[in-house]
Amino acid sequence: EVQLQASGGGLVQDGGSLRLSCAASGFTFDNYAIGWFTEAPGKEREGVSCISNSDGFTDYARSVQGRFTITTDNAKNTVYLQMNSLKPEDTAVYYCAATSIGCSLVPLLYDNWGQGTLVTVSS
Repeated sequence: EVQLQASGGGLVQDGGSLRLSCAASGFTFDNYAIGWFTEAPGKEREGVSCISNSDGFTDYARSVQGRFTITTDNAKNTVYLQMNSLKPEDTAVYYCAATSIGCSLVPLLYDNWGQGTLVTVSS
């Protein structure tokens, strides 16, 4: 059974940092890409970042480039999203998801989703 467990959310002030973790199990981790997505009230789910566990290819939404860094620890089957210089507009529920297609910021390409973790950035 594919399982993805996101954690690390919380309340942080404008300009602060958080590190999210996505622990995966139930599939061959190296053959998949992991993506991070946000869901905010009144908005559609959006891709933030992704990483291909096979070759380390990464992609970022323009809004987070230079502030967020995605990394993978294949030994621990865990993907991390380091979020620096957080802004109030980053406030959302963050989800991680897995796909065998490859690193993409398109939510529809992911068929395995974890539960979300709430990130709140106060101004």
